[in-house]
Formats: sequence, C-alpha cells, structure tokens
Amino acid sequence: VVHDDLIDDSPLRHGRPTAHVALRGAVRRRPRADAAARSLAMLAGDLLMALAGQLFATSGLPAAYLARARPLWSVMARDLVAGECLEILRTGAGPDTSASLKVIRYKTAKYTVEQPLLIGGALAGAGTALRECYSAYGLPLGEAFQLRDDLLGLFGDPRRTGKANADDVRGQRPTALLAETWRLAGADDRERLRALLGRRRLDTDALDAVREVMRRLKAPDRIEDMISARVEEALGALHELNVPAHAASALAALAQSAAVRPS
Repeated sequence: VVHDDLIDDSPLRHGRPTAHVALRGAVRRRPRADAAARSLAMLAGDLLMALAGQLFATSGLPAAYLARARPLWSVMARDLVAGECLEILRTGAGPDTSASLKVIRYKTAKYTVEQPLLIGGALAGAGTALRECYSAYGLPLGEAFQLRDDLLGLFGDPRRTGKANADDVRGQRPTALLAETWRLAGADDRERLRALLGRRRLDTDALDAVREVMRRLKAPDRIEDMISARVEEALGALHELNVPAHAASALAALAQSAAVRPS
C-alpha cells in the first residue's frame, strides 16, 4: 500500500496521511523536500516487502512446506508488479473496460485473493484439482472486490473508506467505472468529462458533476451488475471445491463480505 499510494499520489489511507505525505514533515527543511519524502516512502515500501518475505520464511512452518509455497510467493510479487505497471501505462489513456479489467485481475484479484489461497493450498499439500478450483473462485472474487473499491472510491463516504473521493478522477485512473461511463456516454457527455478528468485541483462541484454524469448514464448500476456476476461465479466455483463444510462456509462468507461492504 505504501508503493500503491506513492504511485497514485494518494493523500489518505485509512483516514490518515499516506507515507509519502507524512514523511514530508520529516524533511520539510531540506532541499527538494517533496522528492526526498517520496524517495523515503519508496524505500519504506521496499523494506516492508522484504520484511513480509522474512516473516514468511521464518514463520516456523517445516522447510518442506515452505519449499512448496515459496515459488508462489515470487509469482504473487511478479503479478502485483505487472498489475501496477499496467495501471500506470493505462492511466490517462482512452477508457477501455477490457483493459481496466485486465489491470484489476493482475493488480488486485491475483494478489488479494487467488495467490493467498494458492499459497495456503500449497502449504497444506493441495492437489492440482483443488488449486484450479481456488483460482476459479479467487479470480472473479478478487475482481468483484476491486470493482466495489472503485465504486466506494467515488461514491463512498470518506469517513468510512478512509480515502479521498477525488483520487480516481483527478488521476484519470483506468477504473472500470470510468470506462463504462465513457462507453455509455454520447458526444456531449464525453466533452464534459474531458473538461473534468485529470484536473489537479478538483473541487466539490466538479466531482459532483462527474458523479451526475455517471448516475444519469447508470454506469454505477453496470458495475453493480459486474460485481454480482463475479460473486455468483465465485460461489459457483465454491460448489466444486472438495473442502470441509466449515471451510466452504468461510469462503462463502468471504465472497459476500468482499462484494458488499461500506469501506
């Protein structure tokens, strides 16, 4: 999240200043204080990733178990970096729903749901069939999670989400919400959106104008439909999982909580 906030230049995370913003205070009297704070945040993110790897390697699990799961840890990191790269390359480009969903798959779905399940399965000795079912469950659920996040990012209550509402619009991020809005928009609405997207200083009126266009075109409803379809797909895959009843119940509850949440 430190790297993600740095890339997106997000000011808030969980209602508090993000690392690169908070670190400005530590270097405010130095030359190029903003660049120094961003560099420190990058290094802090690197350190946290290294510490995560250390915690994984020293968790106390038998070496044979860790040997099965360690390659998946590397794959998870690779997919996450690929997703961040895709998002950077798509930011400010022409809105495209398919491209946005590809970003979501790599940046969020694999990292947040699929790969953790696969790592857990590998640690427990899961076979090929079970791992395939985990992927069939985890990928659509991870996409649903991020689609909900995109809706909350613009229409949620910042006091509950802990994030600034203007981030996605100001940064012209390649969200499926924006892509669907653009797809549904006519020439007049597209011209209006062009004048609003990417503004560095986006006031409340401008943000409300973007929301008004989205609501009128029913773009949020389209995202809700996409979320529901992916949750149903995940739950459908869950029925194929040969796991104990308590594990199936936990995964079903996870599917619902990931898609229906206030923050």
